[in-house]
Amino acid sequence: MSLPICLCQVIALSILFIPEVCLAGKKIPASFVFGDSLVDAGNNNYLTTLSKANYDPNGIDFGSATGRFTNGRTIVDIVIQALGSDELTPPNLAPTTRGSLVLKGVNYASGGSGILNSTGKLFGDRINVDAQLDNFATTRQDIISWIGESAAAKLFGSAIFSVTTGSNDLINNYFTPVVSTLERKAVPPEDFVDTMISRFRLQLTRLYELGARKIVVINIGPVGCIPFSRESDPTAGDECSVEPNEVAQMYNLQLKTVVDDLNANLQGSRFVYADVFRIVYDIIQNYGSYGFESEKVPCCSLAGKVGGLIPCGPSSKVCTDRSKYVFWDPYHPTEAANIIIARRLLSGDTSDIFPINIRQLANLKLNT
Repeated sequence: MSLPICLCQVIALSILFIPEVCLAGKKIPASFVFGDSLVDAGNNNYLTTLSKANYDPNGIDFGSATGRFTNGRTIVDIVIQALGSDELTPPNLAPTTRGSLVLKGVNYASGGSGILNSTGKLFGDRINVDAQLDNFATTRQDIISWIGESAAAKLFGSAIFSVTTGSNDLINNYFTPVVSTLERKAVPPEDFVDTMISRFRLQLTRLYELGARKIVVINIGPVGCIPFSRESDPTAGDECSVEPNEVAQMYNLQLKTVVDDLNANLQGSRFVYADVFRIVYDIIQNYGSYGFESEKVPCCSLAGKVGGLIPCGPSSKVCTDRSKYVFWDPYHPTEAANIIIARRLLSGDTSDIFPINIRQLANLKLNT
């Protein structure tokens, strides 16, 4: 009986020297994930922090509570599966994320984290973007020691790097209820955004210097529309909280310019700007046309006018049909919403993701 030939699998050990995993004749890029709780796959399970999701009912549609802050898969889970992988990118801090497994990618994201190192300090431990990059640098050296510099450069050159951060810098830093009131009086939003942007530019540049070439940069979503923000702003009524959304858009406008600049100045790279604000805001404004019944009340809720006061936990009420809710808890989308977001990032046009979508990025051959 003849077997289909896959060059990546000619020799069992050759996976240690090939930059992409091969499945049924299709090359699957490695996936390296950076960010916050929107994409955390369980790193915070190993930290002393209030920002955890490794308990019921989180993961109710995943099979168990893994540390993902949703009922099922995150956006990056859905994306890597759509690109052909039968394995999800494992969390860096898991004891099993070692050896040849890291050649397929690693997830460094941490709930409560942000661009600024002060962000999320109320939660306790968290791995902010600078520390996530430090962790990737360690992984990078391990990979180089296993397969050599040339093969490692090819692996990183073909891999998909994604960075989903910035939301906590607003909701758990600049707009933290009560705690940040004095800071907001002293620091205008324009100055705070400038600080975020200048720091993030350096972080993205460092990622490139560490070998990343295909980088998806996720902007800040409409944080004023999450149940927590609606709950925290007494002036919001039935609408989204205005100021957090305005500051998010102020940041997003500058971020797009940063992405354009990096593309122009960092040779052999392709940075992609993913407009998740636009996608999620569209879902919220037109939730009925997407098959949702609620765009305000989270599926997992306990207290508050829209159920956005208290994080999802064992005492929370859980909706019967998760597919009818945009939000899983006061902060995070359901898997149903994540699927829509992921599909538009994978295959959307330039109004959703610019200059190319993730499928096009995965297939792109770069001259490095």
